[in-house]
Amino acid sequence: MNSTFVVGIDVGGQTSKLGVVDAAGNVLAQTVIRTDTYTDVEPYIAELAEAVKKIISESGTEGKIRGIGVGAPNGNYYTGTIEGAVNLTWGGDSVVEFSKLLSEAMCGLPVALTNDANAAAVGEMTYGAARGMKDFIMITLGTGVGSGIVINGNVVYGHDGFAGELGHVCAERIDGRQCNCGKKGCLETYASATGVARTAREWLEKTDEPSVLRNLDKIASKDVYEAAKAGDALALKIFDFTGDILGRTFADFIAFSSPEAIVLFGGLARAKEFLLEPMQKAMHANVFPLWRNKVKIVFSQLKESDAAILGASALAWEL
Repeated sequence: MNSTFVVGIDVGGQTSKLGVVDAAGNVLAQTVIRTDTYTDVEPYIAELAEAVKKIISESGTEGKIRGIGVGAPNGNYYTGTIEGAVNLTWGGDSVVEFSKLLSEAMCGLPVALTNDANAAAVGEMTYGAARGMKDFIMITLGTGVGSGIVINGNVVYGHDGFAGELGHVCAERIDGRQCNCGKKGCLETYASATGVARTAREWLEKTDEPSVLRNLDKIASKDVYEAAKAGDALALKIFDFTGDILGRTFADFIAFSSPEAIVLFGGLARAKEFLLEPMQKAMHANVFPLWRNKVKIVFSQLKESDAAILGASALAWEL
């Protein structure tokens, strides 16, 4: 069999993106399904398998697929399981044998799995802003905050497969927000898309400051971004606050791996015109002097839909 194609799947808290990829990194066909409409994994796997079969057919690659690579929250590279993924409606505290279930649904096609941010890091290192870099930290700012740490050209998995959960580093130790993981003050509760919306709701309740956000029944991070673009003072303060928290935590991250860059990816990273300056200012003010002005903050150069797909698909070439 001429196995010259692979499938990459990015499992997010709200949607799952999947595509067929060739050896040159071209995404030949792709689609999106909802992740959050299921409370049990089995019906989700069934829909996912059907979507994979559909894009394989659309790309004309039947019988030529080497394997499937998957990037998912709390994905364990060693075991092929998703463990304690609180941002997945069918995850929770359970251990989901994701690779096994998907392989069975795909008639035995091999499946490799890793953390979604690790997958994005591989994609960025191969095709994007981290091309040529051997030491960097990938931060994904989406429904949650994920991270992939690359040292000397290799993704760091740790002894148990879970290294790099930087979204659950404590960013606020005094009166920190409750996180879905059970801890308080996690970076994810402030610097994710849901964290930004949470900041907006809290500040609207605590202050009388005028804002277009007061006219909305339900606030999402996109609403805060649109308000900031329109010059809304409260929305701009929210991004200053978020950027400051990110910059302070980046200063801590730098201390353990001395990266060349921190690469930002994900929906919230689209607000770079409001986040970059406060991030740089806070990082500069808090980083150990030895690394001051040595570490860049850069933004993904890949289409959001492609980066994680490409990174996840790279796993499948090793199958």
